Amino acid sequence: MKLINRLIYFFVGLSIGLIFLAFLFQKKKTKFNYLPNSRVINDISSKSFHYSPKLLTAIAKNKITTSRVQEIVKFGEVNFSKSNTKLDSCNIYIIETKIDQINYSVELENCKNEVKIISYTLE
Repeated sequence: MKLINRLIYFFVGLSIGLIFLAFLFQKKKTKFNYLPNSRVINDISSKSFHYSPKLLTAIAKNKITTSRVQEIVKFGEVNFSKSNTKLDSCNIYIIETKIDQINYSVELENCKNEVKIISYTLE
C-alpha cells in the first residue's frame, strides 16, 4: 500500500474518532480545567454566594446587580498576584474583567462550602 493511501486512511480514522469524542464529551458536559484560573473559577461557581453587608447596600442602591457579580465571576480572570491563596481556612481571590468598556474587580473569600463576596470596584 502506498504511503499516500495510508495517510488518507489515518486521517479519515482520526477525524471520525475526534467527532466521536467531541460528541461524547458534549453529552457528558465535561470540562477540562487544567489551568489554575479555570480550576478556581469552576470551584467558585459551584458554591453558593453570600454577599457582604457593604455589597448588599450597593445592590439595594442599584449600583450593581447580583447577576452582574455572577457574570464577573464566571467570565473574569483571577489575579493571583493580588490574591491571598496561602490561608488555611478561606482563600481570598481578586477576579477582574472588562464588561461594556468598564473594568470590574471583585474580591471574594472562597471557603469550603460557600463563597462570600466581600467587595467590588469599578475602574
